[in-house]
Amino acid sequence: MSKIGEILKDAPSNWGRFGPDDEIGTLNYLTPEEVKRGLASVKEGRVFALGLPIGDPRGDLVWPGRIPTQHWMVSDRGAYLAGKRQPHPQSGGVEVADDVVYMYLQGTTQLDSLGHVWYDGTLYNGYPAETTVGGLSKNGIDKVARRGIAGAAVLLDVARFKGRSRLDRGELITLDDLLHTAESQGLTLERRDMLLVRTGFYLNYVEGGVAQYFGDKLSEPGLTYTRELVEWFQAQEVPLYGTDTMGNEQTESSTTGTHQPLHPALITRLGLTLAEMLWLEDLATYCAETRQYRFFLTVSPLKVMGGAGSPVNPLAIV
Repeated sequence: MSKIGEILKDAPSNWGRFGPDDEIGTLNYLTPEEVKRGLASVKEGRVFALGLPIGDPRGDLVWPGRIPTQHWMVSDRGAYLAGKRQPHPQSGGVEVADDVVYMYLQGTTQLDSLGHVWYDGTLYNGYPAETTVGGLSKNGIDKVARRGIAGAAVLLDVARFKGRSRLDRGELITLDDLLHTAESQGLTLERRDMLLVRTGFYLNYVEGGVAQYFGDKLSEPGLTYTRELVEWFQAQEVPLYGTDTMGNEQTESSTTGTHQPLHPALITRLGLTLAEMLWLEDLATYCAETRQYRFFLTVSPLKVMGGAGSPVNPLAIV
């Protein structure tokens, strides 16, 4: 058994909870009633797009080892001026712009599929890791995309609760921090709320680009694995959890001494969908000004067959 297997051997699990063939995990909680509950929270009809720019001139923020998005124009006005392209004879003179990108599916605001991480040879719900070879035949992002995500969501602005614009490198967020943040916001957390947590750490990129975000070593703030925390996620029936960081958790866990143990605890054990690298600043400002931290959230991943993740541009409607 691996070290992470030892750490998580008694961790809560949802394997079999939604049936032996389930591949969407806690998204099963988002019933039509939950969608209507989310819609009922809409007061103004104002929309906040939570996706980051793709192909940012300053360089996209990507996990170490991944290549930032590359964007090329296949056709633009320059091609016509250079005589390399001609309008199609039947178009009557219409010219077109066309482009292509090369990118990691998890190289921007994105969802992790339930097959994104595993340990000891087994994915969520007991599927063998061999099902990932050549593309995920089990727990792929296409299963989530076919279903779609919509329902009630809340923002927990932990940074603002702590009186700061952003949390420090490697700073731990505890379950008590989440609960006290909700209390300070006058927010009652309900079962099946999708949970978005603001650390403010992305402001380092806004101010100083990739160099300031990474510093000497990538060390993001966030939650980390404790049995109590994962039991709370399970009891609350949280369908989706997202943050404004690349990894959604403390990079080096101060409780386990391992790298990102919350991913296997939430994804592999609970079947919980993670949303990473969310742009939460505009939404957080609105929430703080109006004291309205509850909203309708919809997330639509691409139907990438067998994909381990997908870019998304989630919409929070307040």
